[in-house]
Amino acid sequence: MNQYIIPANSKKSQLYFGLFHEIDMVILGSGILVSILLFVILKDDTLLMTVLKIVPTIGAIFLVVPIPNYHNVRVLIREIILYIFSQKIYYWRGWCASYVGDTEQKATNK
Repeated sequence: MNQYIIPANSKKSQLYFGLFHEIDMVILGSGILVSILLFVILKDDTLLMTVLKIVPTIGAIFLVVPIPNYHNVRVLIREIILYIFSQKIYYWRGWCASYVGDTEQKATNK
């Protein structure tokens, strides 16, 4: 039989540096580019202006930083927005509770 074992990190090889999709690279690159342009255009050298100049880079890094259970913060924010604005009704039952439907009866209620 021809059975191939696929390594667990095979999806990571499709990402840039093993972490980023193309859109993540665009977001990061544009944040860095905007910060560089702000450093060139704005000449004020106060601490507040320096912080304002690096805000685009910090924001871009925040959006593309990897987090557990999601690809990155951008994907987590997208999932939260989809959850909030979806028209579905979610019922929480807990991970260990057994579900008893409308037509079923619990064994203890006989």
